[in-house]
Amino acid sequence: MRAILFAAALMTTTAPLAVLAQTPAAVAPAAAFEQDRQSILAQQGQYKVRFDFQENVSFREDYTPEEAHLSGGNEIVRVVEDAGERISLQHILVMEHDGQSIVIKHWRQDWIYQPTTVLTYAGPGRWVLTAVPEAERAGAWSQTVWQTDDSPRYGGVGRWSHENGLDQWTSGPTWRPLARRDAVRNPIYDRYLASNRHALTPFGWVHIQDNLKMASAQGDEGEGLIAVVQEDVVNTYRTDANYDPKPGDDYWARTGAYWAEVRAAWDELIIANDGMGLEEEPQTGSITGTALMGLANQINDGLVTTEAAVREARSIIDEDGTAP
Repeated sequence: MRAILFAAALMTTTAPLAVLAQTPAAVAPAAAFEQDRQSILAQQGQYKVRFDFQENVSFREDYTPEEAHLSGGNEIVRVVEDAGERISLQHILVMEHDGQSIVIKHWRQDWIYQPTTVLTYAGPGRWVLTAVPEAERAGAWSQTVWQTDDSPRYGGVGRWSHENGLDQWTSGPTWRPLARRDAVRNPIYDRYLASNRHALTPFGWVHIQDNLKMASAQGDEGEGLIAVVQEDVVNTYRTDANYDPKPGDDYWARTGAYWAEVRAAWDELIIANDGMGLEEEPQTGSITGTALMGLANQINDGLVTTEAAVREARSIIDEDGTAP
């Protein structure tokens, strides 16, 4: 336990991520870069997704690991931007209920090659721009994950490897806010210390997480963070052509310009403050989620113009977003 707590304390610094693998010397940098790019772009497509959550080891006498939880759905992944050293992928859920299509804009992942900074989670309601040391960013990619309303979730740095028949990216230890599945339970922990792995498979790809769920220490336990429980998460994306992706693509065609302006508004707030603050809410992840997602739905339904929705969205972000 002392070793775990010591490791967690070290993660509050900006020390180099020693776990990052080195690019093989036999691979030319340009070739390795393009191989990395193609591995990121390979995540686009049409999938049946399986979400598998399993808490394994409790580090507290008063905490019993939750039962395993499975869920899933249909999800398309589309390229929002490919600018060479920057790639953005948007996930969109495409479901059907009682013969009606249900489309939900899901998470977004942005990849940047050899980043000088990465937006990292700094505790409830706070994200900060963290410098990436030169030695750590050489040959590396940052991955920043954004919530359904394009507000931030977490960011980390890692390297792709292409050895032993496996294309995979592994992050260094990364702080993350609670996912909805946990936040709605009002647990004793309030954040994760996670490592993330994205790996290509013959049928699609997989996102593997090793989450150490952490709680703020109180009373006799002193200050800082304490480990509560370890969780394995395996999110499997299997190529599936047995559903129609058109409702999701139509939604994105109608709302893409709106979401581009929302992304720009969040970016402006982050750049102006070297990070940002935003109150978190268990059901939606952020207090702006319901309003910003609702405006997109109104555009999709033809109830409001993109221009009017953008004005309202910027007003919401200006009102609720703060300095970190």
